[in-house]
Amino acid sequence: MRYSLLLHYPEPTEGQIDPEVIAQAQRAFQAYAAALDAAGVLIAAEVLQPSAATTTVTRRTGDLSVQDGPFAATVEALAGVFVLDVPHLDAAIGWAEKCPAAQWGVIEVRPAGTSYVDGAWTH
Repeated sequence: MRYSLLLHYPEPTEGQIDPEVIAQAQRAFQAYAAALDAAGVLIAAEVLQPSAATTTVTRRTGDLSVQDGPFAATVEALAGVFVLDVPHLDAAIGWAEKCPAAQWGVIEVRPAGTSYVDGAWTH
């Protein structure tokens, strides 16, 4: 079954975090991604740019509305996504607890209802 690990954590401002701490986090994420890949459970991973780079699009009112920035101002931002193929929720939780971001943020584990694979929607 596919699960998405949605990484939420506070976005630091420029210069707020020591460059060595950033380098340590990058190494930790590299090791984590390598472990997911070696286990054969990694489908995809996306590290998102800061929310300031976001453009939000909606037609809720019927008219097109395009705005710079995220939909909602929050303390924590969606920072990245890992998509895994594991047998059950407990396995997904096991990988989520190993994610480096769990040390400073929240990992939301969400099952995928459907996936678009090879030209078709699957369950």
